[in-house]
Amino acid sequence: MQFARLNDVTMHHQVIGGPKGRPTLVLVNSLGTDFRIWRDLVVRLAGEVTIVAYDMRGHGLSEVGRTPYSIALLADDLAALLGHLGIGRAIICGVSVGGLVAQQLYASRPDLVEALMLCDTLGKIGDAAFWAARIGRIEAEGLVAVADGILSRWFTAAFRVPDNPDYAGYRTMFERQAVEGYLATCVALRDADLSALAPRIRVPTICVVGDEDGSTPAAAVADFARSIPRARFELIKACGHLPSIEQPDTLAAITRSFMSFVATETGSHVSH
Repeated sequence: MQFARLNDVTMHHQVIGGPKGRPTLVLVNSLGTDFRIWRDLVVRLAGEVTIVAYDMRGHGLSEVGRTPYSIALLADDLAALLGHLGIGRAIICGVSVGGLVAQQLYASRPDLVEALMLCDTLGKIGDAAFWAARIGRIEAEGLVAVADGILSRWFTAAFRVPDNPDYAGYRTMFERQAVEGYLATCVALRDADLSALAPRIRVPTICVVGDEDGSTPAAAVADFARSIPRARFELIKACGHLPSIEQPDTLAAITRSFMSFVATETGSHVSH
């Protein structure tokens, strides 16, 4: 395991080296998970590119730090991690709130962003009433109380069967997250609206979504993709909110294709 002191937290991260002259792919997790959600994508891409995965503050083995959070703070954490690792530019791949962090990093530190891979995310996720209800219930009852409802939006019915050990494992991951970190991230999501940024994005971008995503529906993500100049859009079939878990083969193929496109567009394979 790798840890680094960044801003006011100790951050858990992992770096898997790749060939020289190939890009760096940075993976940013969703609310209520940690970087283990990327495992099945990582094993498919390992050896092809350098991969950086990390636990967002308040998730996994990263400390909670000061609360509440903002998307700007979470993006600053990512910038600090890239600086710590000596990575100048990378393809930033974020899912859900991780996609908002990726967008904010582009807004605040465009020098660090070679391209954006925005999975199951939007410029704004939910409204104030939605997040107030979520926060209130978790404050009163904890994460276990909301697990059924949230995981029903994350995963397809085919995945959520009682005898699927993967579903049981990811449910445990969700229920064991730090409540304080989860709630602080809910506040960041409540307050975040990056919709105005989308038309100003000038790096290669792809938006990916599962056709059965109940958290950021496919139609909304398709509309979001159309608001970003020249953005690609990929719909993954038989998939919910977390394609790296339900359809890693398809996501790996999309990632490889997009990285090839980025190399053509930027004229460079190199992460500076």
